[in-house]
Amino acid sequence: MAPRPLAITMGDPAGIGPEIIVKALRRLQPRLAAGELALVVIGSNAALEQARAQFAPDLAIPTVTEADTAWPRLAALAAGPEGAAIRPGQLSPEGGRFAFQAVERGVRLAMAGRIGGIVTAPLNKEALNAAGYHYPGHTEMLAELTGVRGSCMMLAHGNMRVSHVTTHIALEDVPKRATPERLRRVIELTHEALLRLGLGRARIAVAALNPHAGEGGLFGRHDLDVAAPVIAAAVAEGRDVVGPVPGDTVFVKLRAGQYDAVIANYHDQGHIPVKLLGFEVDPQTGTWNDLSGVNITLGLPIIRTSVDHGTAFDIAGKGIANETSLLEAIEYAERLAAPAA
Repeated sequence: MAPRPLAITMGDPAGIGPEIIVKALRRLQPRLAAGELALVVIGSNAALEQARAQFAPDLAIPTVTEADTAWPRLAALAAGPEGAAIRPGQLSPEGGRFAFQAVERGVRLAMAGRIGGIVTAPLNKEALNAAGYHYPGHTEMLAELTGVRGSCMMLAHGNMRVSHVTTHIALEDVPKRATPERLRRVIELTHEALLRLGLGRARIAVAALNPHAGEGGLFGRHDLDVAAPVIAAAVAEGRDVVGPVPGDTVFVKLRAGQYDAVIANYHDQGHIPVKLLGFEVDPQTGTWNDLSGVNITLGLPIIRTSVDHGTAFDIAGKGIANETSLLEAIEYAERLAAPAA
């Protein structure tokens, strides 16, 4: 049975989204032609065509409408009406509008069962807010559009999989938001995701909030009073969970394969180790030439994966953006959308 198409939402058309999309599509052509994969790009068709002509002129991307009963293996679907011209590298409310409308249409199609999931290219939060859509990012937008509370972010790069108890909040607010109920929910979502990814043991470590896991209460009691009882309850229910493990060693152990995932308490605790390994830096020039990593939203009624980088307005349209993260995000979406064995 042929797989349902995955949607790639373009993000901000003024960023590197259009470029990395056409580069990824060019590399995926053999699989598309063989019927192994079906993709529909949702965004600005004008921006997509400009990128196609510039970076993959031999690639054919026919346009379709939502009303069409059948789509080809590769297609482009307009997120909304074209307005003022969107220029690469230039922040505008128009770019923010397209970014929101692409996600909104993708969610609607996924909820209706027309597509198997969505893969999001990066949006710009300033442009999004300038367009009147006041969200901190994709994760919060998707939660509202799907009517779900309690989703969480997982970053993945190779065997580094890191879920987050909190993300886009001030550091001073983390202890108040890292409640027993929230930690329990993130453990459940992470366990479920690991099973769907084929990791049968689903070994999870919970990172400590405080240095040395609080040093017996000397550096705070959150790890003792909040995290430890939740972890003990998860173990009693038969889950393979350990912790709290000090934050300065837990990611080394994850990289060594001792766990299948780590649960981080806040944004930077989880993002820094994954991005440190996912960005390949040229030591001669000090620039990075490869970006790897995937952002997965857990707890939604739909599948959503994303690139783990931003819009990079400074290099948009210059032909130097790297599509690796997008290819990995598509692969993760395929794995999560595959029927259970």
